[in-house]
Amino acid sequence: MRATAVRRTALAASAAALALLATACGGTSDADKKDDKDTAGGGSSAPKAPAEALTAAELEKATLAQGDVKGRKVTKAGPADEVPADGVTVDKEACLPVAHAMYGVAQKGSVATTKRKVIDEPKAGGKKSLEDLADGEAEDALKDAFDLTSTFVALNSYEGTAGPDAFAALKKAAADCAGGFTATVAGTPTKVASIAKEKVTGGDEAAAWTVTSEDDGDKAPFKLVALRKEGTVATFFSFNLAAAGGGVTFEVPAEVVAAQDKKLA
Repeated sequence: MRATAVRRTALAASAAALALLATACGGTSDADKKDDKDTAGGGSSAPKAPAEALTAAELEKATLAQGDVKGRKVTKAGPADEVPADGVTVDKEACLPVAHAMYGVAQKGSVATTKRKVIDEPKAGGKKSLEDLADGEAEDALKDAFDLTSTFVALNSYEGTAGPDAFAALKKAAADCAGGFTATVAGTPTKVASIAKEKVTGGDEAAAWTVTSEDDGDKAPFKLVALRKEGTVATFFSFNLAAAGGGVTFEVPAEVVAAQDKKLA
């Protein structure tokens, strides 16, 4: 990929990412089909024992903070990152739990919420300017500069069985909407072309997907993860510019998920 192509792709990907993050469906294996069947009625794979919701203070203590994830900067989400539940609409009602998870919106029954932004620290590299680099070196330098993953993390504590219910509803919605849907936030539509299942572990139960957005034929992958620990459900929505440009393989942010899982334990 030429350097100019990298720049053009990254700029297009930035627009797609902002539409999903700042204003804030695929084939299955036999194992996946069994898992989806288990949640077809909206039930969770874990026992629905009534849980006592974490208070706002307890949830804040259990939320990621700077220093919890090596090589990442953790900051609190601000007012500009807030998206109200009634501010998200979808063209397929069954897909609403996925759209809510993408924007960190709590489901019915939530009693406390925290939100964080987790961003990869820039990689250490040479100090040469792009003008001083050979063509191949410039392309690699640009790819490295864009190879940063940004993750929006939302924690919601629920009373009773509302946590397992919210987790199960998200899993069912992801399966039902694997072929895609369109979400609209603040009047801006975002087309989700597909949702494909990924692997992740943690909490009492966890699930992950690659959510592929599409804008004028250009596609960009996002990672969506949900993790439940008793009555608390954490969602993670991630984007990587270099992955949108096709320069790197974009993985589920396992270290971020593991760090949050540890704090909820």
